Amino acid sequence: MDLHSMLTFALAFLVFAASPGPDNVTIMARTLSHGPASGLAYGLGTVTGILIYLTLAFFGLSVLAQDMGWLMELLRYGGAVYLIWMGVRLWMAKPVLPQMVPMERRGSLFPVYLTGFALNLGNPKMPLFYLALLPNFVPASFNVSALIDIIGIILAVETAVIGGHIFLSERARRVLKTPRSVALINRTTGGFLGAAGLAILASGRGN
Repeated sequence: MDLHSMLTFALAFLVFAASPGPDNVTIMARTLSHGPASGLAYGLGTVTGILIYLTLAFFGLSVLAQDMGWLMELLRYGGAVYLIWMGVRLWMAKPVLPQMVPMERRGSLFPVYLTGFALNLGNPKMPLFYLALLPNFVPASFNVSALIDIIGIILAVETAVIGGHIFLSERARRVLKTPRSVALINRTTGGFLGAAGLAILASGRGN
């Protein structure tokens, strides 16, 4: 890829990655409620899904991924239900100040990672995104060198986007000084998580 194509693709992907949606809302909600490590775990899950779809696109299998409807539906609905469950738990949680939560009570990060991975991999728009975008920015001979360039761009953009969301959420988290403020943020983030899960379920019915 030449420099112009790389910069144009980076800008297009930045708009795609930074646009409001369930992933970015969940990264911020997990950071606010459980700390930056939890937000990062979810973000890494989404990036893993993105890279898998990119690899499928590279080998010309994006259309095949779209045909695996039952698997995509299972991943999307499973992730959506888990988001709703996390939202309900947060809404009902006791208002414990962040600095008072012991590390052993913050839960495993692996299920959080898997949720981000499943929701991203179950997103039917991802293969369409790559099928529409890649032909406009990569050479006709889409070789391994071009794939490496695109992976580097995606990782750089996602690092900036996810890092920015985590940074802003952690700054907000540090001002939580009273149980009342924690309860408010728990219910706010819980509501966002539940709404994100419901939105995913609703969009699935419309397809």
